[in-house]
Amino acid sequence: MSSQLLVPISHPLLARFINISTEPKSDVRVNAICDSFRRGLSWDRLSKQFNSVELNNSIVEKVLLKLKEPIDAKAALGFFHWSAQKNYYEHNIWSYSITIHILVQARLLIDARVLIESVVKKCVEDASKFSVVDSLLATYKVVVSTPLVFDLLVQAYAKLRMFEVAFDVCCYLEENGFSLSLISFNTLIHVVEKSDKSYLVWSIYEPMLQNRRYPNEVTIRTLIDALCKEGKLQIYVDMLDRIHGKRCSPLVIVNTSLLFRIIEEGRIEEGMVLLKRMLQKSMILDTIAYSLIVYAKVKLGNLESAVEVHEEMLNRGFTSNSFVYTSFLGAYCREGKIEKANCLIQELENAGLKPYDETYNVLIEGCAKAHRVEECLNNCEKMMERGFLPSCSAFNEMIRKLCEAGDAEQANVLLTRLLNKGFLPNETTYSHLIAGYAKEGKIQEVLISVYSLQHGSLCPLILKLTSLIKNLDIMGAGSALERLSYLSIKDSICSAKSPK
Repeated sequence: MSSQLLVPISHPLLARFINISTEPKSDVRVNAICDSFRRGLSWDRLSKQFNSVELNNSIVEKVLLKLKEPIDAKAALGFFHWSAQKNYYEHNIWSYSITIHILVQARLLIDARVLIESVVKKCVEDASKFSVVDSLLATYKVVVSTPLVFDLLVQAYAKLRMFEVAFDVCCYLEENGFSLSLISFNTLIHVVEKSDKSYLVWSIYEPMLQNRRYPNEVTIRTLIDALCKEGKLQIYVDMLDRIHGKRCSPLVIVNTSLLFRIIEEGRIEEGMVLLKRMLQKSMILDTIAYSLIVYAKVKLGNLESAVEVHEEMLNRGFTSNSFVYTSFLGAYCREGKIEKANCLIQELENAGLKPYDETYNVLIEGCAKAHRVEECLNNCEKMMERGFLPSCSAFNEMIRKLCEAGDAEQANVLLTRLLNKGFLPNETTYSHLIAGYAKEGKIQEVLISVYSLQHGSLCPLILKLTSLIKNLDIMGAGSALERLSYLSIKDSICSAKSPK
């Protein structure tokens, strides 16, 4: 992407500096100051010689622009610091920007970084977070600067842990025709990964790829660390093992993670554009690309197109995998086509592939919603035999149907078995169980479930308890009503005292 900023002549900021540069060059005071700094006079001599000169923004900017050539960069820096202590003159954002451009152009990067950090801190309370970058953009062509200045700016924001502003500035610069270097992206990704908002690394990595800044080992290592921090590395490793059949490189793991997130967010078109670019750069494998395209088509509800992509995948010599089968299973279950789903699971196993936890989860939820409770229970048993536990949402859907069918006891027995295997229920789990027992008039079991709910630090919502209390009142369960009312009051006190 072009690094030249296209600013119209009518731009008020640029016009300001054009006017300065076209003023007569006979300004004796400005020339005298420039010559003195070029000769390296001491500050004492400079202060005596120019004691009568009242510095203002106009004079300061004129001097700096006369010293804008790289050969005069040290003189410009000297003037900047000297003028800052003279008669309490305070530099504005424009003089900072001009000086920063001069220093970067002369490759005096240490001094440039110091001034950039200084002006960023100075403007931290400004209404616009783009005040510094706007100033640097406005003075860019006047000083004939280099895009490196914007890399240093973003790196300064990152160093100061202002990474959200840094990211916004990245996007703003892209809109104005400037793309950051890989070093700047890596710096920003590294800082974000070390913060308490490490999930934002993917919001940086995605536009980085869109801007054709491709990762190196440093990028990938940091993103792998981010996956570890999120607790999702093993999830994506397992996913790729199912798709590809063997362990994939860190590059492929990271890129699959990004694409899967984009698809899950419903941004299918953006994901497909990025996937195509990754394929062109050999950043993802063909079999993984096909599998993700099938998943995306299924998510869009375009099952026919997903089948066509799957057939193309097979015709090109790639084998199917349990991830693709599970994608189709989910589609059939959502449409209530349980017979087709059962045929597909049989086909999966006949192909020598192994169902995994999500395979069973979609089957359990699908069967539950189709009121096929026995099949739910059978799939749950098979799942546990293979060492998997159902997801909370799948299990909750199953016991909801059991309780609605008047079989809360079986739901409770199944829950107990799963708890012994490490299953973590949520409030909805117990709500279904309580409602089931209440429907059957089993008040003692209701109270036991409520106690279990509180013991597990899953305090029931007051509104749900209020509804339950009303049901018990209708049933004439006076003693139970009093005890449950007490629990409700106790719960409201706990909720009020608990930290937000």
